Order: sequence, then structure tokens, then C-alpha cells
Amino acid sequence: MRGNIVEFFKYITKRILQVIPLLIIVSIISFFIIRLSPVDPLAELRLNPSISQETLDKEVKRLNLDKPIYVQYISWAKSFIKWDLGYTSTGEKVSVKLKERIPNTLLLTVVVIFMTWAAGIPLGILAAVKKETAFDRFLTVISSIGMAIPSFFFAILMLIFAVKTGWFPVGGLTSYNFNELGFWGKFTDIARHLILPSIVLFTISLSGLQRQMRANMLEVLDSDYVKFARAKGLSEWRVLFKHALRNAINPMITLLGFEFAGLLSGAALTEYVFQYPGLGRLILEAVMKSDINLVMASLMMGTIMLILGNLIADILLMITDPRLRKGEE
Repeated sequence: MRGNIVEFFKYITKRILQVIPLLIIVSIISFFIIRLSPVDPLAELRLNPSISQETLDKEVKRLNLDKPIYVQYISWAKSFIKWDLGYTSTGEKVSVKLKERIPNTLLLTVVVIFMTWAAGIPLGILAAVKKETAFDRFLTVISSIGMAIPSFFFAILMLIFAVKTGWFPVGGLTSYNFNELGFWGKFTDIARHLILPSIVLFTISLSGLQRQMRANMLEVLDSDYVKFARAKGLSEWRVLFKHALRNAINPMITLLGFEFAGLLSGAALTEYVFQYPGLGRLILEAVMKSDINLVMASLMMGTIMLILGNLIADILLMITDPRLRKGEE
């Protein structure tokens, strides 16, 4: 038992060390692309009358704008490690903006992933068990539609639906009287605001997950060890859930990290349509305003969140597949 725990932490440490070069590469590419653009990093700050000259001087000194670009990068990296991210074009601290938006994006992402897996895995199993039946064909048509429809277009349709019916809030995460509500009132209010963006992202994510689970299950059900288990007289329920599902689910766990990444990237437009206060919307607005400090900080935090999603998938895969703890392929 103790040996397994040691191997587990060795594996996690190895994975964490492997992502450090990735973070450095992403930061270098993002920084140089932004800095080499003709946009003045402090243009918005200079035009904002509420920003004092002292603040501008601090930013020039912090970013080393009068020095070579590689010196600027080293200076920015040191400041990022210290969580000194500078100010936005509106004069707010970038770190404060990120602290406001990251939990909202994580909330939406976790809700969508939970809904997707809770529905996609059982539907994939049913589609495989009932292969080439009317139910299987129906799911194939629905999943094809879900994969084909653009998230931005679907979000606009849902927004129009909300405006016409008045059944759901049309934007934001909370109502104007949120602070006056009790605990359950606040919980219900947030849940109502999450319904529409969650439906948009859930519909698109579900299609791919359900089809992948169906394909994995069909492949496993056709394997020799499943045929042998059936030949031994085991019940179909035991064959499905003890032998087939265990092996079909491992590739799905690997996809969890990619799904997390896909949701973060796909959620940007959805957040913008519904005016949801998340990280994706923050990045889009920062790019449109040429807010360099906010763009760089948001990109790095988004990258870290994607890496954490893949790390969680690796941990879950290691738990379900003991061979990884022994260093086997």
C-alpha cells in the first residue's frame, strides 16, 4: 500500500515537472506575438483620464518598455511569478479581475462536464448494446446535429428563446437583487442563470462524448475476453459492467482533459453571447480593447487551467489503470 502511494506521488510529480516547459513556451510565444504587434501596451491607460501619471510611470518601469524585448519578457515573468500582473485599461488590478472571473468559468465548466458525463456515458452504453436499432439511429442523428451546429449560433438561438418566452434570465450570473436574497435564493438565482449557457455547451459536448463511448463499447464487446465471459455463462449485466465498461471507460478518462480544454475555448463565445462573467469573455474583451496586461494574464491562467484539467485526467486514469503506477505502457 505504501509503495503504491509513493509511486503515485512520483508519477504526479513527474507530470507536473513535464508541464513547466510547456508553460514557459506558451508564455514566450504569447508575449512575443503581443509585444511585436504595433499596439502600444499602455495606449488605453494613456487615454483613460482616471489613470494618473504615477501609475503610467510604474507600468513603464514594471514592463521595462524602454528596454529590449527579451528583457521585457524576463521582467514580466518575474512579475507574474510574484502575482504582480499590473493594471487593466480601466485602472483595475488584473489580479482582482482574474479572481472574479476564474471561479465563474470553473463553475460553468464543472457543471457542463458533470452533465455531459452523467448523460453521455449511459447513452453511449445503450447505443452500443442496442446497435443498429431505432434507438441507436435516433441517437446518431441527434449527435450529428449537435456536432454540426456552431456554439455561437446555438447560443444566439437560446438567447432569442429566453427573450421571447421570459422563462430564463437573458444574461449575467446573478440578478440585480442578488445580495438581498437568502442562501437558497442565491443558489436558485445562480442556477437559473447557468441553465442557458450550460445547455449550449452540454449539447455540443454530449454529441462527441456519446459517440466515442459507443465506439469504445462496441470495440470492447467484440473482444475475445468478453466473448469468453459470455461463454462462461455470466449474466449480461455482469459482462457489461464488470468486464466491458471497465476497459471501455479508460480512453474516455483520457479525453477528460481535452474536453476541459474544449469547453474553455468553446465557452468564450458562449460567455460573450450570454454576457456571462467568465474568463473566456474577459479574454475576448481584452483583445478587442488591446489590453495587453489583461490578455497576457488571462492567456496564462487559461493555459494553467487546461494543464490542471489534463493532470486531473492523468490522476483518474492512473487510479483506474494500475499498470501506469508500475511504469507500463
